[in-house]
Amino acid sequence: MRIAVPDLVSNSYFPAVAAVELGLFREEGIDAELELRFPVTDAMAALRDGVFDFVAGSAHATLTAFPDWRGAKLLAALAKHMYWFLILRSDLNAQRGDLNAVKGLRIGAAPGPDLGLVRLLMEAGIDPAREGISIGPIPSANAAGVSFGVTAARALEEGTLDGFWANGMGAEVAVRRGVGTMVLDVRRGDGPPVARGYTFPALVATDKTIEERPEMTAAAVRAIVRAQQALRADTKVATQAAERLFPAIETQLIAELIERDLPYYDPTITDESVQSMNGFAQRAGLLSGPVPFESVVATQFSPLWR
Repeated sequence: MRIAVPDLVSNSYFPAVAAVELGLFREEGIDAELELRFPVTDAMAALRDGVFDFVAGSAHATLTAFPDWRGAKLLAALAKHMYWFLILRSDLNAQRGDLNAVKGLRIGAAPGPDLGLVRLLMEAGIDPAREGISIGPIPSANAAGVSFGVTAARALEEGTLDGFWANGMGAEVAVRRGVGTMVLDVRRGDGPPVARGYTFPALVATDKTIEERPEMTAAAVRAIVRAQQALRADTKVATQAAERLFPAIETQLIAELIERDLPYYDPTITDESVQSMNGFAQRAGLLSGPVPFESVVATQFSPLWR
């Protein structure tokens, strides 16, 4: 079984990484293999084309390959709420929560996550085009084995970017190196309140996989839930799960980042979270109209969340 992850060296999709690296998929009878496929929009396209069995990625990005939720569903949340950080160069002296600080700057953001930043700015009354804000990919970030967030931190240090919108690992590396200042942590309440519900990390499968391999799909959900439980019980297992995949510095940081994120490790997908995400997707042009909860979430697996 192949699982695509758009960023391996990150806390964003870590329950999926931990479920594989701690042997939880194997204990559920699945020989699972993680594969980096960046950006998340490419991962979803590969899921549609049958290259992968599952994607651990941004829930809203499913719509880039499955219009109006036709052909794929969310199986479980990897965590709650939109999980990217806005980091600006430390020499800009930006203050936490000051979105005006991004005017005229070059901000790195991956395809898929970039929509979250654009909508957040628009709903805060800041038009990126009018204010001269450049939001786009980072050169070389799609190279094999690269972490977008860590690459973004390096680009900030080298001065090729003024800021970036990326995962918690990249944000932590930039702040600790003294090259970046955290301006927004949306998950914890920064920015327009509505932005917190734009998306969340989730495990995604096609309708075909769900229908033809329900037992395997259920086993995958159980493995994710067990990984979340293991991380909540002892964050030190995060270091063990990261050792094979992460560079040394990021391996040292992961347990601390997981400890910080523990309140958000919940597999439950609520009707409220789906409505909020779909509202964002409509405003962003990804969704043509309202879609019922059962068309978005594979509800037959919801008992496994508990």
